[in-house]
Amino acid sequence: MNLTVKEGNYLALGAKVLKNQITFTFEGEKEDSCRVVLIHKTTKEKEYVSVPAEFCMGSLRSITISGINPQEYNYLYEINGKEKLDPYATVIVGREIWNDETRKANKYKLSAGFDGVAFPWGNDTNPEIAKSEMIMYKLHVRGFTMGQKTAGKGKGTFQAVKNKIPYLKDLGVTTVELMPVYEFEEMPIPKELEIPDYVKWQPEAEDMIQPVVLETEVKNINYWGYGEGNYFAVKASYASEPAKANVEFKRLVKALHENGMECVLEFFFPGDTNHNLIMDVLHFWVKEYHVDGFHLIGTSLPITSIVQDPVLSRTKIFAEDFFGQYDSRRKYKNLYIYKEEYQYAVRQLVNHYDCDIREFANQQRKQGDNYGFVNFLASNNGFTLADCFMYNDKHNEANGEDNRDGNDYNLTNNFGVEGPTRKKFINEIRRNRMRMAFTMLMFAQGVPLIMAGDEFGNTQDGNNNAYCQDNEIGWVNWSQFAKYKEDREFIKSLIAFRKAHGIITKEEPFRFNDYRTMGAPEFSYHGENAWISQLDPGRRSLGMLYYGAYAKDGQNKEDIYVGYNFYSEEVKLALPILNQKKWCLEDVELKDQQYVMVPSHSIRVLKSKAVPKPVKSKKKVEKK
Repeated sequence: MNLTVKEGNYLALGAKVLKNQITFTFEGEKEDSCRVVLIHKTTKEKEYVSVPAEFCMGSLRSITISGINPQEYNYLYEINGKEKLDPYATVIVGREIWNDETRKANKYKLSAGFDGVAFPWGNDTNPEIAKSEMIMYKLHVRGFTMGQKTAGKGKGTFQAVKNKIPYLKDLGVTTVELMPVYEFEEMPIPKELEIPDYVKWQPEAEDMIQPVVLETEVKNINYWGYGEGNYFAVKASYASEPAKANVEFKRLVKALHENGMECVLEFFFPGDTNHNLIMDVLHFWVKEYHVDGFHLIGTSLPITSIVQDPVLSRTKIFAEDFFGQYDSRRKYKNLYIYKEEYQYAVRQLVNHYDCDIREFANQQRKQGDNYGFVNFLASNNGFTLADCFMYNDKHNEANGEDNRDGNDYNLTNNFGVEGPTRKKFINEIRRNRMRMAFTMLMFAQGVPLIMAGDEFGNTQDGNNNAYCQDNEIGWVNWSQFAKYKEDREFIKSLIAFRKAHGIITKEEPFRFNDYRTMGAPEFSYHGENAWISQLDPGRRSLGMLYYGAYAKDGQNKEDIYVGYNFYSEEVKLALPILNQKKWCLEDVELKDQQYVMVPSHSIRVLKSKAVPKPVKSKKKVEKK
């Protein structure tokens, strides 16, 4: 092959293609021996191109090679005699088939490829949905449709998720969160461990033994995808056409945008991940794939850089904590605190575990001036929502860890039978609790998130740590779909009600006072007596008033009163008297406007109706 080389430009790490020349930039000290390894796709023959020490800036090596057809070659780097994958590679070659056992014969070797396909984005724009309008839905690309018999050949792929957009939009979803879709190793590959240097020897030809190499088996498949990844490459095995994974994922993002929906990606970075790489990853996915946000997981994230970065200022960032950091100059509030505290407050009450009505009251009005909050009832890490009401204990035996893995603190209740039952009254209790939980979620001020399948009773058979379950346990169970039609319609109505009443989702914290002299506080608590917030320990009932006059112009101005009762008996909650208004339940005016009776384990939602002022009759004046 007739190649010419020159020093590269050091502008960006990775392999950058420009017609018939490629610039390779990677980490390599001046003292290291570095080569680019070109691998012919057909013949598998390798050609080595040395990167001289003078092509070095700091710890970067950069070389531009001309005379290469990127469509014919893959590549690796060789540093001090050891081949390594480019951490900035945008295409990973060798993982096109999910959990492919034939890879073992090739010792699981991978290489990097080149992505030179232009994509017609057209007028694609990010929807930038306000946090008051957001309804999030989290899913695993493979598990979302693998369990659906009618999904066809492309099930478990980006295309299958794209086919579900009409369903998600009809449900009311605005923001789809995808578990890791970058390239990660799902296979349990044995790791080779060499004997330490201090006990090694240099073998001679006549030696009858060789240095020992130990193999340690890694248990279980990495189904979820958490762990170190190839962060710049789309996971090829998630595409119906693996060779076009990048294009198929872009089609999914574009289709979501065309339907007014957002795409948020989950990224896991181990604690030792280079912060510069993390920033480069986030920039890349925003620019290349037009994603709308990132849910970042890791113990050492460059929070300061992320918060202050101008490229990411219109990108939603979700993290467990921002440690008080935010950029007050930003007009677009893009930071969201994402942690599991909300689910415990709800489960405590619906399942009668150490009930804390004060904590629940605080969770329902959780909002920040500089941060949004994400609330969820269940996530991939833990029980599904249905399993919260079907199992007292976790059942992770299938994970092969003697049920020692997974969270032991779940606040669940099986209501008399562990697992599924044919007893009608128990199933009715479970469905009631599920509806109560969804009602609580949709009346919370923060952004609600639904875990895929929870809207139709998806179960994992009591497994609360299905990280390795690439089967019916870990896949969404669509066979339940028809059975839960009424429940899905109920959840749709909750979402529609939430969106119609902006006072519920006010984007600023409630102040608990009538600061605009509208007639009542924007938000208030009520107990047996109106305007008195009884949040003492042991209480299991509470009323919450959302005063509609504080809704923004153009929004529904109805007042909303939500009465919660987690007792096993009916309770009477006081209703605040509002000027020239009547309280209605399902559009029927209550006979007693001072109290509402809330049955055991239920929630009552009341709306106010304006009462016309009486018209004064005009007295006739007789002329004398």
